[in-house]
Amino acid sequence: MSSIAVGATVPAFSAAATGGRTIQSGDFAGKFLVVYFYPKDSTPGCTQEGQDFRDLYPEFQALNADILGVSRDSVKSHETFKCKQEFPFELLSDPDETLCALFDVMKMKNMYGKQVRGVERSTFLIGPDGQLVAEWRKVSVKGHAAAVLEAIRAAAN
Repeated sequence: MSSIAVGATVPAFSAAATGGRTIQSGDFAGKFLVVYFYPKDSTPGCTQEGQDFRDLYPEFQALNADILGVSRDSVKSHETFKCKQEFPFELLSDPDETLCALFDVMKMKNMYGKQVRGVERSTFLIGPDGQLVAEWRKVSVKGHAAAVLEAIRAAAN
């Protein structure tokens, strides 16, 4: 269960980001904000998910929405990933799992027959008023970015 319920105000957060910045949630007041959590930079599913958000980014922008990707990777790893994939949005580094805990995305997963603790691919849509509009958990990458875009279209009307 999410520590933030749909309809509730998302607590303020900040994190180190690409571009040498510290991003604060308040920077996006008055806009829709998509915060997507992914397990690891430069892995196939995570790369595809980022590319899908990248390819639809102009449409997100047209709806007054911005995007942030979050993983436990370092800012240096994020810089390489962002540059290689030409992501137009920032990636947040969460090595101490502060944001992961806030959005309750750390889960036990099976990997090669072993139980491992990792990031469950999840996306959260925060409205211009700072309230959680929608959440997607156990995300399948295919078609996901388009589904998030449709949710913003619906919420904006």
